[in-house]
Amino acid sequence: MTTSTVNSKSRLRTVDLVYCALFATLMMIGTNITSFAPFMVVGGVPITLQAFFAILAGLVLGSRLGAISITVYMLIGLAGAPVFAGFRGGFAQILTPTFGFIVTFILSAYIVGKIVEKNHSKKMYIVAAIVGTLIIYLIGTNWMYAAYVLWAEVPEVFSYKVAWLWMMVPLPKDLILAVFAGIFGHRLKKVLKVGQSR
Repeated sequence: MTTSTVNSKSRLRTVDLVYCALFATLMMIGTNITSFAPFMVVGGVPITLQAFFAILAGLVLGSRLGAISITVYMLIGLAGAPVFAGFRGGFAQILTPTFGFIVTFILSAYIVGKIVEKNHSKKMYIVAAIVGTLIIYLIGTNWMYAAYVLWAEVPEVFSYKVAWLWMMVPLPKDLILAVFAGIFGHRLKKVLKVGQSR
């Protein structure tokens, strides 16, 4: 592998930046659906399309660009832009119990991207999307529980079991969306040809 090949892979092209910005924007839209449909908040946890778009970012953009796009979304929110759930933003959001899900979106996009980079079949795209969803739930729910126990105001009758019962409500929806993300991501990847030289 030549030095020029390594440099071409490490540099972000203009089209890569556009794709990252696009998925960061999709995350903002998916996040704030609850602002128009408040009934999609269960136990203080917003049922949004964040997981869908985070996973789709990994599937379509790959591990590196997928993680970058979700990181951009997170940094925009921490900088103060009202892009988190309920049009909230600012550095203080780090202390909210659900911030762990935002961090996990980045990890999930990266892992999902890594999986499909090694196997490009439609079946593997679906499997990767489901794996990404389970990662989000596993880490995000445990982070939320720890936050409530350690520093956030604990709701009444709260326990580890209750935390998971809260998350069982949106889980079926997100698993179904994961399958759609796998199918759609597989098709979209072929169309966009992200990461391939032109």
